[in-house]
Amino acid sequence: MALIQARTMLTQARTETKTHIIYNMEKTYDFDRGVERHGSDCYKWDGLQREFGSADLTALWVADMDFATPPFILDAMRERLDHPVLGYELTPDRFWQSIQDWQQERHGWTVEREWLTFVPGVVRGIGMAIQALTKPGEKVIIQPPVYHPFRLVPQAMGREVVMNPLRQQPDGTYRMDLEQLEQVIDKDCRLLILCNPHNPAGITWDAPTLAQLAEICSRRGVTVISDEIHGDLALFGHRHTPFATVSPTARDISITFGAPSKTFNMAGLACSWAIVPNAALRQRFYGWMEAAEFNDPPMLITSACTAALTQGEGWRKQLISYLEDNVRFVEDFCQRHIPAIRPLRPEASFLVWLDCRQLGLTQPQLVDFFLQKAHLALNDGSTFGPGGEGFMRLNIGCPRATLQKALEQLAEAVKTLQNG
Repeated sequence: MALIQARTMLTQARTETKTHIIYNMEKTYDFDRGVERHGSDCYKWDGLQREFGSADLTALWVADMDFATPPFILDAMRERLDHPVLGYELTPDRFWQSIQDWQQERHGWTVEREWLTFVPGVVRGIGMAIQALTKPGEKVIIQPPVYHPFRLVPQAMGREVVMNPLRQQPDGTYRMDLEQLEQVIDKDCRLLILCNPHNPAGITWDAPTLAQLAEICSRRGVTVISDEIHGDLALFGHRHTPFATVSPTARDISITFGAPSKTFNMAGLACSWAIVPNAALRQRFYGWMEAAEFNDPPMLITSACTAALTQGEGWRKQLISYLEDNVRFVEDFCQRHIPAIRPLRPEASFLVWLDCRQLGLTQPQLVDFFLQKAHLALNDGSTFGPGGEGFMRLNIGCPRATLQKALEQLAEAVKTLQNG
């Protein structure tokens, strides 16, 4: 008994000390400090040889950042590991409450506890929703150019993918083509996967657009899956609008996926959640997940996620400021030294959509140019579907020095292209 009491007091003391440090001191995070990721089984860097055929590249592709995961998240995981038994664990109420509070405080969305469940990653959650709510041969609508798993996952599951392409405007921005959406929806369309904010173009969709989308989909019997994983990284004064909040109609046809993974650089933990307000839709989806215990989070995930959402606002604000400066750096550098490449300013996220069409290269030539001439690993724009040709996706979630070196390499490569 004495040992248990002593351990309890020690745990309380640690918690009280950490809370004091986090909440009563202004901590400054150093995003200029590089982290050596080679040799850590890092997909982004250690996977270069396998994915691109060369390890001698600067990795600016996979959507995780090269910043150290915030220390309060690592501390929370270490504290849980101080207990010597890793047995079955109840999901603590504070985990759910942290998600509810975060949605309320960041986005003004009041989320009821019963609307929530855990999912082991957003892409997996999308796949689970497709399995639970559709049958092989039925149709899933996507809005390219868009995050490629939106196309690959339903196709691999035997569903037909229907394209509702975004329309690029003269200023480079995009809008939804809701007129075309009306035309392509038929009786076999069951789901529309919405990227909100949009990846790769970084769009924070406005409420009127989302409300129009909801009305069309509701009238035609289509459920909207809204991937909002980048929603906490709105930039330059823009705001993220959760799809389910724009109207009662949107709420009743929505499945929303979110996660702390992009904001706090913890993607490897696969900590995500789903929010489904409609009880009948919730029973169809969550009942399917519960049958195989897909909705039970591992213990370290609950510790890490709770720490991120209860202690991470200072980190988030400083990160956003640093990312905005990185965007400005890319814009200024391209304007001065590579005017043939036009970066589209993102309204959210740490991804920049580069318009490279003025280089006059075919897409295979463009990809080869970035790899062989600039020695940079970016995402091939064509993988995002129709409308992605002539584009590359740049990950700016890295120290400024890394970004500067990469752009200098790109500028030198463009000079050789122009001189040749």
